[in-house]
Amino acid sequence: EVQLVESGGGLAQPGGTLRLSCAASGFSFSHYPMTWVRQAPGKGLEWVSTINWGGSRTYYADSVKGRFTTSRDNAKNTLYLQLNSLKAEDTAMYYCAKDAYYSDSAVALLPPEDRGQGTQVTVSS
Repeated sequence: EVQLVESGGGLAQPGGTLRLSCAASGFSFSHYPMTWVRQAPGKGLEWVSTINWGGSRTYYADSVKGRFTTSRDNAKNTLYLQLNSLKAEDTAMYYCAKDAYYSDSAVALLPPEDRGQGTQVTVSS
């Protein structure tokens, strides 16, 4: 059974930073690409970033490129998302997901069982 547990969310000021973590279990983490998605209140899932299985390639939505960084530690079965230069529009529930997705239309098909319960990020002064 795939288990993904996100943590690290919270309240941050505009321009601030947060680091999200996603602890994975129940599958061979190091064999899979991983994805971060988010969902703002009243909106659908939005693709944020994807990292390949080895961590050598990362992909970002234009809305976060240059501000967010995805990484992974396969020895610890953990995925990370570093959020810098936060903006109010980054406020959302953030989820990690198993497998690679590269667009909003793709993540709309993400099975609920392949993502975690999420961690809330709120950006406000």
